[in-house]
Amino acid sequence: NIVAATNEDTVVAAYEPSKVRSDSYQSEAELEKEFIRLLCEQGYTYLPLHTEDELIANLRSQLEELNHYQFSDTEWRQFFSDVIANPNEHIPEKTRKIQEDNVQVLHRDDGSSKNITLIDKKNIHNNRLQVINQYVENGGNYDNRYDVTILVNGLPLVHVELKRRGVPIKEAFNQINRYQRDSFWAGSGLYEYVQIFVISNGTNTKYYSNTTRDSHIKESAGTTRKSSKKTSNSFEFTSFWADGKNRVIPDLVDFTRTFFARHTLLNILTKYCVFTSEDLLLVMRPYQIAATERILSRIEVSTNYKQTGTLAAGGYIWHTTGSGKTLTSFKTAQ
Repeated sequence: NIVAATNEDTVVAAYEPSKVRSDSYQSEAELEKEFIRLLCEQGYTYLPLHTEDELIANLRSQLEELNHYQFSDTEWRQFFSDVIANPNEHIPEKTRKIQEDNVQVLHRDDGSSKNITLIDKKNIHNNRLQVINQYVENGGNYDNRYDVTILVNGLPLVHVELKRRGVPIKEAFNQINRYQRDSFWAGSGLYEYVQIFVISNGTNTKYYSNTTRDSHIKESAGTTRKSSKKTSNSFEFTSFWADGKNRVIPDLVDFTRTFFARHTLLNILTKYCVFTSEDLLLVMRPYQIAATERILSRIEVSTNYKQTGTLAAGGYIWHTTGSGKTLTSFKTAQ
């Protein structure tokens, strides 16, 4: 039986780079403006939203639309404080809600219960994608203004930090680490729901999963400052996006048209992230996703042609040492 299949490949088979390159935009502001324009061109809705009150109000309306249900004010306060923004929960618990426990229970005013879906994993196109920029957080250790955030059903699940051309993208990576340390937990802690980070200077663009500072601290415990030990918060854990032929897609314009295609991003968030027993979130690399989908496609075709159990139903997936064979196999079997 096929566990999961899609007619829309998550990884584009072959991509021809756009003639319009990101180096056409010299400043960070110009790059950000063009990035948002491309997202809106692909069906995202832009919101001029910059404060937590506005973020919470939008979250309520988005969850109401997704679940075809109107919260009473009392129900929303209870659901938001106990489920969405529980002060005793942080990145691991919030990540688990997106990856594993995406349906939560609402206790209604009349004493009955209702399931509330945070993200629809069965029909990914039921989820609504919005984009905001220059969100201001004043409640942390320092005042921060975030570049661009993708909201899925009102929850900030993807965050993008941009730097102007010529600035190493590791600066954007370091800035996100500072945000995790200083302000993502502030206020209602909604930014602790971020699952994937994207960093770019226009010319080079990479992505990586949200990992907990707790794991970073544990991995670093007992090491000296001179240690070369790589941790889950290490820049080496960032990945380039690529097409089906494993050709890297580094330019932000091309990256946006492929990685941020609605079905691609939603597939990655709902199917190709793995939350481990160690409370770490792993996001699969493009060749792992492509391999998984080709295996599933081969299973579907061989089943339709009644070739199951024959040599004609077989195939090979070539993964080198350390390339993630276990994760690919796990997601295929899941």
